[in-house]
Order: sequence, then structure tokens, then C-alpha cells
Amino acid sequence: MTNSVSADDQKMKALFKEAIVEVMEENQDLVSSLLVEALEDIGLSRAIEEGENSESVSREEVFKVLRR
Repeated sequence: MTNSVSADDQKMKALFKEAIVEVMEENQDLVSSLLVEALEDIGLSRAIEEGENSESVSREEVFKVLRR
């Protein structure tokens, strides 16, 4: 019984992988957009954390940097 369950599990795993690859291939633009958005969210999160752990500066100092 264990061998048939294991074989069924392997077949199911292979079918699942195939389905995921097919969906990704058919929706490359969507997958790409999702990955870009996730990476931007990670970058923003890290920037916020870094900002929370750094010293505060005045509004004028920020605008001096932005004007360069």
C-alpha cells in the first residue's frame, strides 16, 4: 500500500509541477509583474527599516539632496 501511495504522490507532484509551469508560460506578463511588485515591496520595506534605524534630518536637508 505504501508503494502505491508513494507512486500516486509522485504522479500528483509531477502533474502539479506541469500545471504550474503551464500557467506561468501562458501568463508570463502577469508572473513578471507579480515578481517586480514583490521585489519593489521588499526594497521599500528594507528602506523603511533602514530609515527607522537612522538619524533624523530636517526637511531642508532632504530637499537639498533631492535638488542635486
